[in-house]
Amino acid sequence: MTELEFYIFEDELWCMYPNKKNERVTEDKTELIKWMIARIRECYPEAYKALSECYKKSAYNVPYFQFLIVNRFCRCNFGGIDNVKDVDSGGHFNFEHVSCPLRGECKYECGICGPKFNSKLSGSELRVMKLMYEGHNVENVADLLYLSPNTIKNHIKSVYLKLGIHEKAEFIDYAHRNNLFNA
Repeated sequence: MTELEFYIFEDELWCMYPNKKNERVTEDKTELIKWMIARIRECYPEAYKALSECYKKSAYNVPYFQFLIVNRFCRCNFGGIDNVKDVDSGGHFNFEHVSCPLRGECKYECGICGPKFNSKLSGSELRVMKLMYEGHNVENVADLLYLSPNTIKNHIKSVYLKLGIHEKAEFIDYAHRNNLFNA
């Protein structure tokens, strides 16, 4: 999928494509809907589960069910038109802070709105990488977690292999892009 920008116009979800073509997102936009469903399910499984539960009464009408999930996910995470594409050329989502009258009391906040990214990293790897993300060096992380520097280096190496990256700057970009530590 190419770069996409979602926005609300007259209380309906719209999508702007790279060629500046604007289309209202409806259940008949099957290619877009199926692609978004796959990304939501893969990267934000908790959000997908919550959305499926919200719309379970429509589950027998699959195109409509999938449209409802994508519509709500986009409304909760992508606001208006801006200079940062909501879906970049790599298929990564760039969430925005969306104005919502239920902000602070919605049971789906940090579930559907600003969902947690499924990083496929272990809890130990995430603890190490969060400290690295915060600017700590290997020795400091080892001291904080009561582990050897060699163990910390092995966790870092494992994370880099899993994510296909080669240096700390790439990890920081990955963590920022995927809202890894901001949920």
